[in-house]
Amino acid sequence: MKKLTALFIFIILFSCNSVQKYNRQRLTKLPPEKLKEDVDYAYRKLKQFHPKLNWYISEKDLTKKFDSLKMTITDSLSPVDFYFKIQPVVADIKEGHLAVRIPGKRYSSNEIKGMKNKKGLFGRLDYHVENERLYVSANKDSIENILPGTEILTINDVPVEIYMKKYRKLISSDGFNTTFYPYYLKDSFFNFYSAENGFLDSVKLETKYEDAIKTINLTRESKSDADKEKEKAQKKGSTEKRTNDYVAATDSYNRSFKYLDQDSTIAYIKVKSFSRTYSKRFYEETFKKIKAKKASYLVIDVRENYGGSLSEINDLYSYLAKDSFTLIKKPELTSKYSPLKTNYFRKTSPIGYVVKGIFYPFYFFRQAFIAKKGKDGKVYYKTKESKLTKPKEDSFAGKVYVLINGGSFSASSIIKNDERAILVGEETGGANDGTVAGFYSYQILPNSRLQLPIGMMLVEPNIDFTNTKKGVTPNVEILNSLDNVLEKKDIQLEYVKSEIEKDKLKI
Repeated sequence: MKKLTALFIFIILFSCNSVQKYNRQRLTKLPPEKLKEDVDYAYRKLKQFHPKLNWYISEKDLTKKFDSLKMTITDSLSPVDFYFKIQPVVADIKEGHLAVRIPGKRYSSNEIKGMKNKKGLFGRLDYHVENERLYVSANKDSIENILPGTEILTINDVPVEIYMKKYRKLISSDGFNTTFYPYYLKDSFFNFYSAENGFLDSVKLETKYEDAIKTINLTRESKSDADKEKEKAQKKGSTEKRTNDYVAATDSYNRSFKYLDQDSTIAYIKVKSFSRTYSKRFYEETFKKIKAKKASYLVIDVRENYGGSLSEINDLYSYLAKDSFTLIKKPELTSKYSPLKTNYFRKTSPIGYVVKGIFYPFYFFRQAFIAKKGKDGKVYYKTKESKLTKPKEDSFAGKVYVLINGGSFSASSIIKNDERAILVGEETGGANDGTVAGFYSYQILPNSRLQLPIGMMLVEPNIDFTNTKKGVTPNVEILNSLDNVLEKKDIQLEYVKSEIEKDKLKI
């Protein structure tokens, strides 16, 4: 027991020292020559591991951008300032999964404990970005009586426009589509802001509602006993919560199912994220219900779904397919040794190192032999999703509509293009012809210590490519707007329901 106590104390002290060291390092200025070494290192590793680095930008143009970046580094910079220089260049590669990690401040266990007793500062409001302007779309707690539709003009006297331009340069979708940006910006704007400015207890906002400009002091409030009891209740598990993948932080479910009409002919499945958590049970139970009710129509909503597990997508698709199918082509790698460069021990505790160390030989041999060179000389990785899959026994035979928008990204862009479903909404943020993701090599730039995770698998849907270098285009384009959001009008879903009613009259 004494040894365990000593080990526990050591881990706490080591952790505190590590946090302090990191926070000093992220603000310590580095000389230009060291930062230029990091630029060269980043480009070298991208060429080594990324299987399609020049998909959307030529090697000549990309080399020129990295060389130009080095020329702009004439003064010493902190890792935080350096991030805002290097990430826009990485974003120009136009691979949505590829980004340098912003070096936000880290907090000690005591600081984190204190934060848990306080409510969010920005996260208690919902936002909408339109024409690079930031609006409040919902205020459930009536904080400072901020009305939906209020535009945020400045934050601590700094115009939001400046942040918008700055943060917009940090984001890239797959290819040349532009629909992804407003969705990702509304979700990540204050993540960037907090990483840059720290964990603030209050801010001054200048706002505009209709023609009235108002100054609001937004303050981080302490949680009441009622708030704490509610959180405890949210954390309690149940079969429903597990199956629908409940997220306590947002008090919502990743997956949900209902009927859109009284006679249960229109089934509706909403998937916010393909998390894979209990997904097999969810789809198995859901499609049994749909079959039992003999529903004729199915609406699958993947709007603002940033993707996730291909395995879950494959499973869902097996309930839609009429014939056996192969979801994706065999993923391509730059080398058969790429699977061994995935930082196996990353984010591992001291005890975890021991456990992982025991299983490392098994991991090593599996990864070493799973990638093989094809007849074309390219290296391919074996996955379940690149093999033939049979339709499920309870697969749906009726008419399928899929709702998509610019927030549909990565894996959520896979459900398409075989005429099984009618796509309604707007062009997806994820590319039509595939992306680079899968597993990652987590590179750390040697001097600034910035993290650069590099996807190593070229994942392509098993389709005839359009070569548009853009997102998945809907069969029926219906664009949303701030007015629709504020009036809570779901014009895309209403269109689908209207078309189904017309279709029913034909029968």
